[in-house]
Amino acid sequence: MAFFKRTLKKVNNLWYPQSVTWGKPVTTREVANELSAISTVTRGDTFAVVENLGRVLSNYMAQGRTVKLDGVGTFYYTACASKKGVKTAEEVNASQINSVRVRFLPEIGRTVGGRVTTRSMVDTKIVWEEWGKVATPSGKTPSGNTAGTTPSGSGETDGQGSGEGNQGENPLG
Repeated sequence: MAFFKRTLKKVNNLWYPQSVTWGKPVTTREVANELSAISTVTRGDTFAVVENLGRVLSNYMAQGRTVKLDGVGTFYYTACASKKGVKTAEEVNASQINSVRVRFLPEIGRTVGGRVTTRSMVDTKIVWEEWGKVATPSGKTPSGNTAGTTPSGSGETDGQGSGEGNQGENPLG
């Protein structure tokens, strides 16, 4: 079950649903346990692979490559430049880059006509419940939440009603 809350957007004074995350983030160990349970690989072997995945991905992306994991999606770096642009192409250099971000595109399936048929990271059977109206899987009824905001805490989304919860906060206390 996924959760949403009602959010008023200051930019257009309209209300939208915004996704909310709850509880602590799922750990590497929990992911390894689940993968081990649905495969023939031991928990220890699965944990070792999952734990080292980030390092392997960053090594390939540092070489200027994208990394596509079947059933998951594609990871790649983007460079963020300082706001000090230059007037000519000859003046552009690497010193203008002040940070790097990892981008992720979930894997999708398309029909011959180009329509999206599947998204690997999006469950087709998501059940959305309003935050605070139903019990969480732990049995607690959430209330007075502060989750569902952007990492900056602004609560802003793209104006289309989508948004990602801030997994750094625990709305259950």
